[in-house]
Amino acid sequence: MQRISPRIARTIVSSLTKTSRRHTFTTFAANPSLQKQPQKTIPCEFSKWASLGFYRSSSFASGFTPLQRKSLDSIMDVERAKHNSPEVLASVWDDYHIGRGHIGASMKAQLYRLLEQRASDCRYFVIPLWKGSGYSTMFAQVQLPHIIFTGLEDYKARGTQAAPYFTVTFYTEFAESKDMVLIRGDVVFTSKLTDSEAEWLMETTQSFYLNDSRYKLVERFNKETRNFEFKDVLRALNMPIL
Repeated sequence: MQRISPRIARTIVSSLTKTSRRHTFTTFAANPSLQKQPQKTIPCEFSKWASLGFYRSSSFASGFTPLQRKSLDSIMDVERAKHNSPEVLASVWDDYHIGRGHIGASMKAQLYRLLEQRASDCRYFVIPLWKGSGYSTMFAQVQLPHIIFTGLEDYKARGTQAAPYFTVTFYTEFAESKDMVLIRGDVVFTSKLTDSEAEWLMETTQSFYLNDSRYKLVERFNKETRNFEFKDVLRALNMPIL
């Protein structure tokens, strides 16, 4: 369980803004000992994936090297998918990613453009992740088309060399034709996050960027760090202040 004070927030943002104009994320390889996962029965219907030309492999997400972007056409047959409705495509995309350390989601193109606009101005935020009787604070770097999450304590100790726990990639190939953006999440360290925790992190982070009231806290963290109070984030999420 961690607390974050205005002083720590200022230190983090200060260290980031020194290189923010030319900032690029670093690619990390996961610990090989974490890459061996037991084979699981993959849920959902293979026939639905096949209808859209999805390319299913048997490997799990652990060991994924973030930001060596996995192209959309390596996951699915983009040309074939063009002939399906947004509803069908979103449903199959979500089902395809269930389990194995992957998460599938989608959003309206208009919301993605708002996220993109706000993220370009405020790239960093902190999210409390509830675990047991307390919370673990996660540090989010939002540099679209990616979001990277790592533990705040790891980031404070290692800076940009801190290994990510969870990465999110946005695919805009259908933004114009279907008014939708596909989202893929990859849990890098399954020892750090469960699929459900990663999904919650992804959705909660988006809510802080897309909800006008919550976005004020993101702006404060990035631009007015002296006035940032982590307890305000806890209140927004109805979490107890420990």
